[in-house]
Amino acid sequence: MACAICDTRRPRRFCPGVRGEICSLCCGNEREVTVDCPLDCEFLQEARRHEKPVEPGEIPNRDIRVSEKLLHENEDLLAFLSTTILRIAAETPGVVDLDVREALESLIRTYRTLQSGVYYESRPVNPLAAQIYVVLQQAAAEYRQAEQQQLGMTKTREAALLGMFVFLQHFELHQNNGRRRGRAFIDALRRFYSGGPEPEAAPASSLILP
Repeated sequence: MACAICDTRRPRRFCPGVRGEICSLCCGNEREVTVDCPLDCEFLQEARRHEKPVEPGEIPNRDIRVSEKLLHENEDLLAFLSTTILRIAAETPGVVDLDVREALESLIRTYRTLQSGVYYESRPVNPLAAQIYVVLQQAAAEYRQAEQQQLGMTKTREAALLGMFVFLQHFELHQNNGRRRGRAFIDALRRFYSGGPEPEAAPASSLILP
């Protein structure tokens, strides 16, 4: 029997992504590059403990300050948006970190225009990113509507939503492992909000911007 990917080397483990036996080298090289790895794969989880995120280079939107105070005041909003991203990723085949990044960047551009008083919607061309964009827009509206019904007023302003989207964008950049089908960011959110072992940079505290 030969590896289901390279068809050359002797297989060493079962890969749920290809539903076949593969060698260790192909597992390391093709993981989240050509293979869509389930987030609960034991070999993917083991790799997560050792891989280092790719240096993101110049961080975008650094002019938008995300303070400890802003995060504390909007902790429920951040959790709501994060779990919405997890729901989209679970329900939509093929969604990877880069799709979420593109959606967040478009949302930030859109909410920046709201701050300027001239609204312009910057919806992504990528269909998966566009779907995430729309669902997060709807989630933000639903969150504010629920506030209105419960409190008789809407506490969450566009500036707070913009801040949370920037925070999530920066968190994604710090988690991204550089693999084309990588879902390290999605996995970090999943582990944080499922009560499992927290990722190295927890969404609610570790990425406060200067």
